Parts: sequence; structure tokens; C-alpha cells
Amino acid sequence: MRIDLHTHSTASDGTDTPAELVANAAAAGLDVVALTDHDTVGGHKQAIDALPEGLTLVTGAELSCRVDGVGMHLLAYLFDPADAELERARELVRDDRVPRAQEVVRKLRALDVPITWEQVARIAGDGSVGRPHVAAALVELGVVPTVSDAFTSDWLGNGGRAYAEKHEFDPFEAVRLVKAAGGVAVFAHPGAVKRGAVVPESTIVALAEAGLDGIEVDHMDHDGPTRARLRGLARELGLLTTGSSDYHGSRKTVELGACTTDPEIYGEITRRATGAFPVPGAGGAVRR
Repeated sequence: MRIDLHTHSTASDGTDTPAELVANAAAAGLDVVALTDHDTVGGHKQAIDALPEGLTLVTGAELSCRVDGVGMHLLAYLFDPADAELERARELVRDDRVPRAQEVVRKLRALDVPITWEQVARIAGDGSVGRPHVAAALVELGVVPTVSDAFTSDWLGNGGRAYAEKHEFDPFEAVRLVKAAGGVAVFAHPGAVKRGAVVPESTIVALAEAGLDGIEVDHMDHDGPTRARLRGLARELGLLTTGSSDYHGSRKTVELGACTTDPEIYGEITRRATGAFPVPGAGGAVRR
């Protein structure tokens, strides 16, 4: 089985619609794909309705968190999408995305970058606007060659010249909410130092004690030594280890299935989840 547990669609900052995403996942030879848009489940229905035979969809979301001034992301899998407490918390984060992106644009213009809010809004379309949309605008303007190059201290990276704070989850509260909604919580790309500061291992230890289920080890932003270190840490803490592409369509160069999750780990994730269950193609509805 080929299992990719971290992808994005136009419901947040990917370039594939949810329907295109599942079609492309099947074409890439995946057996299981997770749709984990930022702080939203808005793409799930379209993905389920378009799900091709032979592909299983794992519903989820990538939650924006911050602890001790450092940003981090939490992958939440198979939670109950109707859970009121988790939905209210996600809504607070989503509501802050537009003013945050507008502040980033203002800072870029102060740096003499000829970016406009209209340009960013056009790129975001109906998606949940975020820094990747601003980064895409910088690529359009020729300021940086790729979206990834925008996420540095020179531009949009954490603490960078055009960085702006936004409302984010406390990760310990996020773990609590995800677990209470029957979901499984996995720390996304915890060693992605190229994106900026990362949380110390002591925080991962504390999150594991608070109920964190796993950490994403095999990821394009982790080199070999980082993967080995994280795998060892997960073994010490009894955490699951996942792998995924963090696919964003044409916005990044990574392909679907670039990194994958071991089938036994996937099986354990599905065994732990009680809020929702994987959806087999074609079509159907998430059962709770």
C-alpha cells in the first residue's frame, strides 16, 4: 500500500481542487490519501463525491499552532467534523487569516515590493488565504523564484521582514480538542528548520505526555540525520511515525507520494480514531 497522509487543495492553499486532488492521487498510484487543508474541512465533501474506486480518503485538517513564540502545525486525522468545540476553535484561526495576510502585504509594500491585496485575493480564490498565496504573488512578481524561497527571514518566514502574527491554537489545547473529537493528532514536519525556528524536543516530550499520537518523520523538509533523530525520539516516547508529501499542487515541486506512511502505522491511526472513518472510493459519506 502507498499511503500519503498530508495534502492540500484549493480549500486552503493548494492548486488542485479537492476533486482534482483525489484524481491525481489515484493517478500517482496511491492507495490512501489524507486531505489536510489548513484549519478547514471545506474540501472534504467534494473530495468524497469525486473519490475514484481503489482510493481511500482520510479526512483531516492541519491546525495552525504556536507555543513559546514558535509556530508549529498539528495534523488532525479522522475527527468528528461536527464537533462544536473544535469547529469554534478552527473558526477563530480562519477569521484571522485575512487581516494577517493584509498585514503581510502592507509590510511587503513597505519593502518596496509592488504587491497588492487584489493580487493575493485573486490567487487565493475561494481558498483559506495564507502565506503561500502571498508567496505565489511574490513568484508572479519575480521577487523570488519559487514559493519555498519566499519562506525565509528575508520575506515570509517566521520572524522574517514581512512576517505577521495571527491567532493560532495552543498545541496542547489543540491535542485535547482533537482527541475529544475522536481524532488522532500528529505533529507535522517538526524538524523543518528551513522554515524558521522549530520547537525543542522538550516540547515534543510534553506534547506526547498530553496525548500526542505521532510525529511526521518522512517529509521533504527533513534531511537524513533529522529523520533518524526524530525516529529515535518517537521510539523513546512511544509515538507513531508518519510520512507524507505535504503536496500543494503546482505551488510546490513535491509530488504526491514523495514520502509515505507505513501501512501498519496507518492501521494504528484508523484503530485509534473514533470521530470518523476512512472513506473508500467511489463516493460515500464519512461515518461517525
